[in-house]
Amino acid sequence: MTTTLAKNTSQAAARHTAPGTKRVTRRPNWLGGAVAWFWLAVVVVPIYWIVITSFKSQSNYYVENPLLPPAEPTLDNYRLVIESDFIRYFINSVVVTVGAVAPAVAVSFMAAYAIVRSGRGRFLRWTNSAFLMGLAIPHQATIIPIYLIIIRLGLYDTPMALILPSIAFAIPLSVLILSNFIRDVPKELFESMRLDGASELRTLWNLALPLTRPAVVTVTIYNALTIWNGFLLPLILTQSPEQRTLPLALWTFQGQYSINVPAVLASVVLTSVPILILYVVGRRQLLAGLTAGFGK
Repeated sequence: MTTTLAKNTSQAAARHTAPGTKRVTRRPNWLGGAVAWFWLAVVVVPIYWIVITSFKSQSNYYVENPLLPPAEPTLDNYRLVIESDFIRYFINSVVVTVGAVAPAVAVSFMAAYAIVRSGRGRFLRWTNSAFLMGLAIPHQATIIPIYLIIIRLGLYDTPMALILPSIAFAIPLSVLILSNFIRDVPKELFESMRLDGASELRTLWNLALPLTRPAVVTVTIYNALTIWNGFLLPLILTQSPEQRTLPLALWTFQGQYSINVPAVLASVVLTSVPILILYVVGRRQLLAGLTAGFGK
């Protein structure tokens, strides 16, 4: 019976196979695989070197093989970083990042909703054009006007001196991304909410926000990463050590004639931990926001 069933199956497969056709075999993409492995090494090797070097002493750093794990691992570098006012710099970075990202994302989301849902007005069209123009202006070109404005406002060497420009820099790109996502929401859903008597604020909160959550998370993580790693604004707009953020605080381990490389890398590892945690928490929403639209 088994033999008969196998024979019938082979005959059926032969009938469904067009005459003269050849079986297509997939060839392995050796070139693509080699490029992928090479790129993985380019990304992983520097991270590996940073981590193992942060556990080396400053004296052993210059005599040991840079790609081998330390023969005598030590936590002295991390202890030195924490004792060098790392907690204060960490709190400053958190205050600046949260204080800039939260208002920037909120304002950008409301502006994107207004542009998409009520974009026929001349004022909103002009506002959208102004946001797009903000993408064409590099941050370095505006640092002198920003410095003068901050001095006139009396905010120099304060957290607000870093928060306000960071909000302004984060809004244009955020509005562009969020408006594209809100534009993909079917108009029928907004019309049904309006027929039910929902206000614009309720529609914004109960309809637009849940449907565009991947975009909101993507914009939040991107802006947080940019502001967290910001160096130019803290360098120009702050002076006292009490107002330093983590990227600027790396100068603490740089002397006149030498640099404590293991201590610098230990501070880099500690600085990267919050960003890594933020990515792990929101990675699903982030990937959904980055890959949205590819299946259309």
